[in-house]
Amino acid sequence: MPRRLAQLYAGLVLFGVSMALLVRSRLGNMPWDVLHQGLVRQVGGTIGQWSIAVGVLVLLAWIPLRERPGLGTVSNVVLIGASVDATLALLPVAGPMPARVAFMAAGIVLNAIATALYVGAHLGPGPRDGLMTGFVRRTGASVRLVKTLIEVTVVLAGWAMGGTLGVGTAVFVLTIGPLVQVFLHRLAVPRPEPVAVLDTVAG
Repeated sequence: MPRRLAQLYAGLVLFGVSMALLVRSRLGNMPWDVLHQGLVRQVGGTIGQWSIAVGVLVLLAWIPLRERPGLGTVSNVVLIGASVDATLALLPVAGPMPARVAFMAAGIVLNAIATALYVGAHLGPGPRDGLMTGFVRRTGASVRLVKTLIEVTVVLAGWAMGGTLGVGTAVFVLTIGPLVQVFLHRLAVPRPEPVAVLDTVAG
């Protein structure tokens, strides 16, 4: 458990840092951050504050979907928003194009590592992931279809409100799945097999 907790909270903090890197690259945000940034431009506040607020609203949508949050779910809502705002306060806007591309690439790779860390801790999915799995379970549709529909809706809504949609968004969408799979294989905390436990007790 100590390793799982350390891995969970390291992953959530790094997730916020990765979000900030993409925002500062000005080459396109992650899909949900297009929405968060759009809300900032229309209503005010910060990206982190809107990340928390949207996370809470998404978590409320779990109720009719009968999804069950874990420690990681609640921590996700609060810690990522705080982390992205803290990082944005310290991180300058990337200037020349090479620096912007470097920020974008670093943000995408770091996000994959962060996702693998907190998902691999097995302490509960993030609110947005739980929304996806809840719709999959209730509708019988594929994960790919549900995830695509949710993220396209979020991106279009955010872009209409002034959120940054660009090449970074496209690269993120195309590469994040394979990258997470690579890192998750290396970073996931092994789960003990019930059969092995019973065999040990019996022996």
